Amino acid sequence: MIRFLQTEGKTKKIVIGTLLTLICVAMVITLIPGGIGSSMGLTGGPLTKGVVATVGGEQVTTQEVYNTARGMLRQQFPRGNPMAEQMLPYFSQRAYENLVSAKAMLVAAQNMGIKVSDEELKDEFEHGQYSQTFFPGGKFIGQKEYENVLQQANLTVAKFEELEKDRLMATKLRALVSGAAVVTNSEIDSEFHKRNTKVKFDYAIVNADEVRKGVHPGEEELKAYHEKNKAAYVNSIPEKRKLRYALVDVAKVQAAVQVSDSELKSYYQQHGDQYRVPEQVNVRHILIKAPVPGADGKVDQKALDVARAKADDVSKQIKAGGDFGQLAAKYSEDSGSSNTAGLLGWIQRGRYGSPDVEKVIFSMPKGQTSDVLKSSYGFHIVRVEDKQDAHLKPLDEVKGDIEPVLKQQVAQRQAEAQANTLLMQSRANGIEKAAAGGAVTTDFVANTDTLPGIGVAPEIMSVVFGAKENAQPELMHTPQGYAVYQVLGIQPPSTPTYGEIRSKLEEQFKNERGNELLAKKTTELGDRAKATHDLKKAARELGLTVKTSDFVLPTAQVPDVGSMGNEQIAGLFTGKEGDIVGPAQAGQNGAVLQLVSKEEPTAADLAAKKDEIREGLLQNKRDELFGMYVANLRQQLEKSGKIVVNQSELKALTGGRGPQGF
Repeated sequence: MIRFLQTEGKTKKIVIGTLLTLICVAMVITLIPGGIGSSMGLTGGPLTKGVVATVGGEQVTTQEVYNTARGMLRQQFPRGNPMAEQMLPYFSQRAYENLVSAKAMLVAAQNMGIKVSDEELKDEFEHGQYSQTFFPGGKFIGQKEYENVLQQANLTVAKFEELEKDRLMATKLRALVSGAAVVTNSEIDSEFHKRNTKVKFDYAIVNADEVRKGVHPGEEELKAYHEKNKAAYVNSIPEKRKLRYALVDVAKVQAAVQVSDSELKSYYQQHGDQYRVPEQVNVRHILIKAPVPGADGKVDQKALDVARAKADDVSKQIKAGGDFGQLAAKYSEDSGSSNTAGLLGWIQRGRYGSPDVEKVIFSMPKGQTSDVLKSSYGFHIVRVEDKQDAHLKPLDEVKGDIEPVLKQQVAQRQAEAQANTLLMQSRANGIEKAAAGGAVTTDFVANTDTLPGIGVAPEIMSVVFGAKENAQPELMHTPQGYAVYQVLGIQPPSTPTYGEIRSKLEEQFKNERGNELLAKKTTELGDRAKATHDLKKAARELGLTVKTSDFVLPTAQVPDVGSMGNEQIAGLFTGKEGDIVGPAQAGQNGAVLQLVSKEEPTAADLAAKKDEIREGLLQNKRDELFGMYVANLRQQLEKSGKIVVNQSELKALTGGRGPQGF
């Protein structure tokens, strides 16, 4: 397919950050509105290890689910989070559900005969969500850079383009299904008034902190509370373990690695294909576009003749001594190169959009300008600025690229050897002697604590908290390299005594009793206000202050009250003047409100925002309709046995363990 992307462009170094590491994630989560509800499917017959499910014969691999879950985790916590790893089972479940739903959508699309052509895929790459990555400034980044970018995302060209076609096919399916959504004028009017009605109201706040200040439990009350809630504290002190370990840091090993000239030369000779530069030319061009075919597939001949005449005129100006770059800037209709005086940069064979034009380019000598050349895109005038024969980059030029690769390979081997030696010596003489004073002995730690030299590492903790006390030292991977570890002692989970948690009990008692009193006092305020239709009077009787708001919209935030989107106070916007609303929760506090005045929007306001509201409602309906379609599709596939789940693989993933070897 990349051959179909043959369009002009200079290979550029681009920074993609973590964008493309999440390609697979984006392909799944953007297709399924709000996610699809959990549906475990059928157990079915035995599936191959490494396959978590099949959907209509299409496999969802354990690796796909694991990688997608990892991507979703990085997307949610781009800067990292000590607790992020513990959420991997949750994201694995989401990834599994979304991938199965995505496969179900593809099965449905294929059954409907929905297809994606190479032309459509090319247009998506050039103008869609990846345009700035693959076509910055409208120019293709080049085959090698394209492959490098995908390699960073652990994708081959074939796999990425397959995934993209699948995504576009699902997008077509979505458009087909959601196209049935309609929005009536009455719905628009109702939504407009809901969003744009303003209210002014009185409100009284019952302060939670003030209520709690009056709660003073006695010792007997606390002991009774402890007795009543004793079960909640059973084994609430988690298991802790005392560990001893010694580390082998790959980075430190690598810092001491030296690579010889002979090793560099040997690697260079073995990987020579990586350093071969193909034949390439440095090109400027001017493109006068041909008219687009009409609905009948025919091209307007008159418009085509006009384009040809324009190209001929530009060619004459060049032959008369005109500056190619200036004429390209003035006349070229290739937006990607007209602002660079027509310069496309270095291109290799197979990179220009038209094979016929490309053949002419590579046959021209340096400094020559072509006559007008025709292709399906239009009319081209090209100039060869420079040429370069195919050659092998010399070792001196690529030595800086090879050396770190060799150092990393050597360091990995040396670190693994050191770790194995450390393990054998630790089993013979103990970790402390084997590590020559470099061992770490911890206090008793919980499985969420930070380990010196390692950090927060849930996957490591799951290993050491599964080991036996005083068993022989074992070897495990760490984010930094390797660790030889041993469990020296185990403190099992325990139940705290009353004295150990007295302060915690008192705080919980105050919160619970305070919330009860807060609800009681707020309810009393609301009942009195509704009985007299007078919030101010009811507030005075309970020693509370009444404040008055400005006119506010449903999206407003009001001091003390909080968000006006609170369902408990939404009645203000549909009620009449004098209505009492509450009791309601306002943050940690209680509130009762009375509607003072209401401002309805005008017909002119509606006319100005009608299209915007229609589009918003239509999108919501489309999402809802498509979500229902996908959920129903899955149910049908599950009932017919076309979704088969490997429960053991799924359990391993959603239990927080990655595929074997990870």
